[in-house]
Amino acid sequence: MLNRRRSDRRSDRNSCSSETSLIARGTVIRGDLRFSGALHLDGRIEGTVLAEGDDAMFTLSEHGEVQGEVHVPHAVINGHITGDVHVGVRLELAPLARIDGDLRYHTLEMAAGAQVNGRIARQEQQGQRALAGPEVTLADPDDEAVPA
Repeated sequence: MLNRRRSDRRSDRNSCSSETSLIARGTVIRGDLRFSGALHLDGRIEGTVLAEGDDAMFTLSEHGEVQGEVHVPHAVINGHITGDVHVGVRLELAPLARIDGDLRYHTLEMAAGAQVNGRIARQEQQGQRALAGPEVTLADPDDEAVPA
């Protein structure tokens, strides 16, 4: 790790979202939006925002707005969302964030000034599974016990 070149370390940081889509200020999208990689929203979406992939990143700027549900693994919110928000891995709420709806998250960082007007619930990370129980081996029918 210490001997790796800087460019290798930089590419590791950016590997989770190699492609970024930008929705500019003044743009309005009516309908559901699916994305992979990274999405930066300065405009407005009237519909559901749904990420495809465990490494997808959604960033909502202070100018951005979503009217609908948001389902993403990673998010940084600094704008206004009217609808339920589900973040499977990590959510950062910046000072101008406002969520009018229920919030489900795994890891949350919330700055002073951020608002959530709804229920807040922590959930298990999407990728986690329950521990497997002990293996049960069935007895061989030929090895049946014979009464004495």
